[in-house]
Amino acid sequence: MDLSIREAKASDMKRVLELIQELATFEKEPDAVEVTEKDLIDGLTAKQPLFTCFVAEVDGVVQGMALCYPRYSTWKGLTVHLEDLIVTQSLRGKGVGKALYSAVMKHAFNKKVRRVEWVVLDWNKNAIDFYESTGAAVDAQWNIAQMNEVALKNYVAQL
Repeated sequence: MDLSIREAKASDMKRVLELIQELATFEKEPDAVEVTEKDLIDGLTAKQPLFTCFVAEVDGVVQGMALCYPRYSTWKGLTVHLEDLIVTQSLRGKGVGKALYSAVMKHAFNKKVRRVEWVVLDWNKNAIDFYESTGAAVDAQWNIAQMNEVALKNYVAQL
């Protein structure tokens, strides 16, 4: 298996979107993906890119991706948020995810951030075990709060 990790290009976004959809299906949310290939291209190629995306090529084909972006913590200062790390199902457990994860951690280290953060589903034991094996702390005390587009529109309409 010939594995290489590189920063994504606009031409990779079609495959990146396919991987995002694969992740949504894995996470039992197959209809949740709203982002488009154009959205991804625009975010990647903006004058100030909205995110960094790494892709894993296996034998010349993109088979995984990790998308991260800068955040600012009032407690820590500059941080990096790892939004998603995805490896196509047939290649999971073969080191592709670890290579992508390592690329994100090197990227964050080079940016001199004080924290890298991400979310992992409580039932994804393989991922939790992997993250903990690298020294990451998985904190089950924090609950994620989100407001989707419809809820946001309804809330703002009431103001």
